[in-house]
Amino acid sequence: MPPYTAAPSQHDQRSQQQNEKRSPQSPQSPQSPQDQQDPQDQLDVTVTDPAMVNRAVKAAALGNAMEWFDFGVYSYIAVTLGHVFFPSADPTAQLLSTFGAFAAAFLVRPFGGMVFGPLGDRIGRQKVPAVTMIMMAAGTFAIGLIPSYATIGVWAPILLLAARLVQGFSTGGEYGSAATFVAEYAPDRKRGFLGSFLEFGTLAGYIGGAGLVTLLTALMSTDSLESWGWRIPFLIAGPMGLIGLYLRMRLEETPAFAKLAEQAEEGQRERKVPVREMLVGQWRTMLLCIALVLVFNVTDYMLLSYMPSYLTSELHYDETHGLLVVLAVMALMMAVHPFAGRLTDRFGRRPVIGAGCLGFLLLSVPALMLIRQGSLLAIALGMAAFGLLLVCFTSSMPSALPALFPTRVRSGSLSIGFNISVSVFGGTTPLVITALIGATGNMMMPAYYVMAAAVIGGIAVFFMPESNRRPLPGSPPAVETQAEARALRAAAR
Repeated sequence: MPPYTAAPSQHDQRSQQQNEKRSPQSPQSPQSPQDQQDPQDQLDVTVTDPAMVNRAVKAAALGNAMEWFDFGVYSYIAVTLGHVFFPSADPTAQLLSTFGAFAAAFLVRPFGGMVFGPLGDRIGRQKVPAVTMIMMAAGTFAIGLIPSYATIGVWAPILLLAARLVQGFSTGGEYGSAATFVAEYAPDRKRGFLGSFLEFGTLAGYIGGAGLVTLLTALMSTDSLESWGWRIPFLIAGPMGLIGLYLRMRLEETPAFAKLAEQAEEGQRERKVPVREMLVGQWRTMLLCIALVLVFNVTDYMLLSYMPSYLTSELHYDETHGLLVVLAVMALMMAVHPFAGRLTDRFGRRPVIGAGCLGFLLLSVPALMLIRQGSLLAIALGMAAFGLLLVCFTSSMPSALPALFPTRVRSGSLSIGFNISVSVFGGTTPLVITALIGATGNMMMPAYYVMAAAVIGGIAVFFMPESNRRPLPGSPPAVETQAEARALRAAAR
């Protein structure tokens, strides 16, 4: 069965659709006599194929899990990498150097977004994620092959930095492409629920990376881990990348992009979209996207990337126990994630994201004070509070962000805006917090940093449009059944 069929529906009240040519009716969905009445009043609607939608969501989520397993492993084993690649008598200097290489990858992410995002608008949504997957796997696999500083000297951190740049460049095209792909496949009333599985896959990847690092840390001596054990998670990336590539190559193009491609072939639209149109033409929405991604990623990287090292290097907590706590928090987040996605479909994206911003503003200090208390129960409660608040963002953003931009520039504008924000604010979070603690001696800096991000996010929520149960800009309504399509048409009469 094809991924969608076109049928009459209610107009989505966007002027750019008024002149669009109606798609032909699928032979598998013949028109009834009622459907054939008043053709001039009947407008496009996308009727999705549930089997194809499920396949698209699973492939995007699984591919995202594999990609973020590769990227996340670096964070969980940061202390060991500091010993291997940045020998120093000062543990804080080692950690700063390691997170500096971590942050450097984010400097090239906007360039990856500027390359892969527009490609998604030009050649299709399906091809770009396959390319980013194999690039990420290759960069991660290469890290596992780099000799240590003790073997080749300064070339070790240089090669590490080069591999990180490959990772960062490929990741620049990943989120925008994957989020666009899922959003354009999902029916309007389930976009929040289905989109939430993208970040569900991210959490699964983080759990896989954290679980493997925890297992290695528990089973291996410190000398063995620093000698060769740290390479194992990175070398796994090779076969994982091939699996992810296979999954993504089996997908078909999204209905929304297929519609644009058809119009381009008929001369109704230009196929190539200038980058200037993606940036300048969308500058207000771009600023909104950057602000939303700021609060999303600062809180995300603070909890999932920085806190394991914070527990170990700053609070002198046992490394294995610290990773186990983070692992449990991520499992808790995964358990509630689909339910939070459904909440966004029922109550809207704005209320859920706004609740997360308010929660981080009010609860960051108490949660971090619990963590600093030092007992296992207190640390678990504080981390769980951060994790549940973070779910407000991870469950909402995959459906909220693509809905900011029209179909013609969605992949490119989203990729560019997302990666600018991640590069400047998200990926630098571990480095900035570590530096602030080192400069001020104030161990509450993680809470204050997150609170500042929550204020910016709250302002963005105030200005963002609600996209719940509404068609994506520039696309016709998307429904699951022909009955829903007929109901929309009847309501339009």
